[in-house]
Amino acid sequence: MIFTFRPNSGSWLLAGTSALVFASAASAQTPANEELTEVQVTGSRVITNGNDSPNPVTIITTDQLATVQPTTVADALNILPVFSGSRVAVGNPGTGLTNNAANVMNLRGMGAPRTLILFDGHRVPPTTQDGLVDVDMIPQMLLQRVDTVTGGVSAVYGSDAISGVVNFITDTKFNGFKFNLQGGTSQHGDDETVDAGAAYGTNLFDDRGHFEASYQYRDDPGILNRRAREWGRHEWTVQGGGITANPFHLVDNTRFATTNFGGRINNGPLADQQFATNGILTPFAHGTPTGTNGYESGGDGGYYNGSLKGALTTHQLFSRMDYDITDTVDGHLTLAGTANHNFNYGAYNQLINTTISSQNAFLAPAYQAQLAAAGAQSFTFSRLFADLPRIGTDSHEDQYFVNGGVNGQLGAGYQWDLSFTHSGAKINTRNDANISNQNLWAALDAVVNPATGQSVCRVTLTNPGLYPGCEPLNPFGPTSVSDAAMDYVLQRTEFTARTIMEDVAASVTGAPFHTWAGPVNMAVSAEWRRLGYQAVSNAQPSSRADCTGLRYNCNSRSLLWADATLANRSPVSQKVSEAAVEMDLPLLTDAWLAEDVAVNSAVRYTDYDTSGNSWTWKLGLDWHFNEQLTLRATRSRDIRAPNLNDLYQPQTLTTGTFTDLLTGTNTLVPVTAGGNPSLKPEVGNTVTAGIVYVPEGLPRFSVAVDAFHIDVSDAITNIQGTNPTVQTVCYASGGTSPYCALQTRPNGFTDTSAGNAVTSWTNTVINIANVKTYGTDLEINYATTLYDNPLALRGLATYQPHIAYLTPGLTTVDMGGVAFGANALQASPRVRVTLLANYKLGNFTADVMERWRSELKWSGDPTQVYAQPLVPSVAYTNLNLAYKRDAKAGILQLYFNVQNLFDKQPPPAAGAQSNGNIGVFGGFALGDDPIGRYLTLGARLSY
Repeated sequence: MIFTFRPNSGSWLLAGTSALVFASAASAQTPANEELTEVQVTGSRVITNGNDSPNPVTIITTDQLATVQPTTVADALNILPVFSGSRVAVGNPGTGLTNNAANVMNLRGMGAPRTLILFDGHRVPPTTQDGLVDVDMIPQMLLQRVDTVTGGVSAVYGSDAISGVVNFITDTKFNGFKFNLQGGTSQHGDDETVDAGAAYGTNLFDDRGHFEASYQYRDDPGILNRRAREWGRHEWTVQGGGITANPFHLVDNTRFATTNFGGRINNGPLADQQFATNGILTPFAHGTPTGTNGYESGGDGGYYNGSLKGALTTHQLFSRMDYDITDTVDGHLTLAGTANHNFNYGAYNQLINTTISSQNAFLAPAYQAQLAAAGAQSFTFSRLFADLPRIGTDSHEDQYFVNGGVNGQLGAGYQWDLSFTHSGAKINTRNDANISNQNLWAALDAVVNPATGQSVCRVTLTNPGLYPGCEPLNPFGPTSVSDAAMDYVLQRTEFTARTIMEDVAASVTGAPFHTWAGPVNMAVSAEWRRLGYQAVSNAQPSSRADCTGLRYNCNSRSLLWADATLANRSPVSQKVSEAAVEMDLPLLTDAWLAEDVAVNSAVRYTDYDTSGNSWTWKLGLDWHFNEQLTLRATRSRDIRAPNLNDLYQPQTLTTGTFTDLLTGTNTLVPVTAGGNPSLKPEVGNTVTAGIVYVPEGLPRFSVAVDAFHIDVSDAITNIQGTNPTVQTVCYASGGTSPYCALQTRPNGFTDTSAGNAVTSWTNTVINIANVKTYGTDLEINYATTLYDNPLALRGLATYQPHIAYLTPGLTTVDMGGVAFGANALQASPRVRVTLLANYKLGNFTADVMERWRSELKWSGDPTQVYAQPLVPSVAYTNLNLAYKRDAKAGILQLYFNVQNLFDKQPPPAAGAQSNGNIGVFGGFALGDDPIGRYLTLGARLSY
């Protein structure tokens, strides 16, 4: 790719290829009068000039990322409109099962598994237990730029590149020293981050070798309390039945109608009374009905308080050595390692309709007498344990990456490359507040020891030695649980997952012949890859409670753990063999209306030992009419093979509260999920077409427009029994739909009484859907002067009106222009816009970024009825002020950044699919800013 610097223009211009490359005082590595040389274009092995790439490529330097969004590279990348629905640290509280605070990139909102992540052109192994790449694991201090290819390129890079590729590229020629130190805090005084890094590079051995290394540390405590924000204290949810008679609608101040923080008695003579204070019953005040049984607005009911932003602590080490072995052969070795610690909270532990003895030792004698007079030997009881630790996700991720290789010239005009990559990742995720159900049930059955007059567990008297150390638990009141009982009931459960990847790749490039229009560049490449995975858990989902000695709540189907982690996964592996050919064929040069015309094509054969073989291909056209106008287009066939998690995910068993639309009830029931070894690769067919215009009469101005259409068949789809649409299809069929197998209930599908409430849900993955999307990307660049000082302007926009999921037997769901996804689908605004301005005045530089999204529908399911206006559009402004000066020690830059300058609060929003998780999910649309104004102050030094 060719970058051209125009002195005093204040911006880098790249004609013909979409690029976010913004000049700022942050950059101290390239002198203003130096022109960068050609570099390899991501998306091709034979094109080295970005002007000739038929694939749209967005390039952003890490210096510019740090200027407009001085957080992680992943956070900054998500300002680009081509990204939507990425998994980020904000708004994804932990569930005790997965690391939802990981940063996972998602191009086009089509799902992270369809975005391929590369590090210096090499595939990165999965770092999360669900087979995705947490890009926070990629060392960032010596990154030079990030290339994003928005189009299918599986023929060049292999599986997963359906919606595109994100390539993190290292500055392999860095010389000198640089240091960065910054700190930030929100205007509320929380989320106080510290980021420090240093890098060093030098030439060795009479300039035949080069060495560089870096270390970076980041500590981001996150915001572990959603109610730390005013909007978070509203507990927004969507309630209702989704029908005309009872439409979905946004509810403020949502509360559970049958439970609270002190406990509520649900039946018998003391029904509908609560322990608002320890040990004392008072009437339970109900709020306003919401249209959904079990949920009210206001009243004495409880709610959860999940994390707003997960915590992240990271240490990143990187080193690289290259050496000219001969005049024509070079060798290189890269060593990188990252250790991340993520932490966030989800819901509270709770009791749901748990049976308690009417003679419980902690129940006041007057209440025991009332129950005895009514002949009630027990009662059911519900409570949220706000005095116990919240259910959390505590994840430690460790990754290493080793890449070595040699490359050189082969004869006249040919280059060869041979590389080997060995990399691995380990993730250990634990839940320090998991309830052992059998310990809980033993502790809840408290009696008075006649010998001592003290409260003890009944099993201590009836079954001595069966439950050693049992401590009676007092559930009656907001702060009634003793530390001893808490320690007895709560136990740490954890699982450790390991992924190992070995990759051997070789290629030969050159021009074996010429046409009348110039050399025909070709690349022949081959790759062999092995990916292995295993997981070990100390809490098996199939583990059952031992009911011996327990008289309440336990039966043969009762689970041992309130939240079971992953089951053990014996080692599984996947081997891939690939071969590919790519060619860039010039057709015309210096002709009328054809200054330069070339066709780029590639074909790849891929053989997976787990899912068979596939052919992928790409055909591209790059037509330069003249220096002002370029036409580019591609057509490709791409694949995403099922990953090891898709195929072999061990069965997981969690519990959750979801609305049962048949009976109108909400109960805490188990949810089972697992992999499917019968999956086959999904196939993507992509068409892109665009123009780049650089008008002759308007210097330093360019505009690029690219349209895209993607159709994925045999899409690997997560089918969730809890999904309202899936439920509706089942019930409409009278129980005959195959989707009815995703739930179990006592009496079939004609009984709508509460006694027929669902007893379990099932989630699974199958090749069943088609995914279709289309849209247009726009980029406009203009560099000028204002009061004789350089001003650079850039605008990027994506229009993506539809992301349609067509699943047999289900209503077509369109996630384009939608706020919340269901059934594991990602939602995306119809229009996403990012505007940037850079103005330089002497040693001072000001950068302004404006980010806007269009209004949002509440659901992509057209059968669901909402009595609610659309979620309003919203815009956020970032400001960066920098001062740079030359000093004897090097170049020093001081900067001050304000994210969300005007403290714009997110419009209230929530999704119907998570209406039972009050205070955990929702409150704002994913991608909006819930944190508010954030201030960062920092310094960079380089020499």
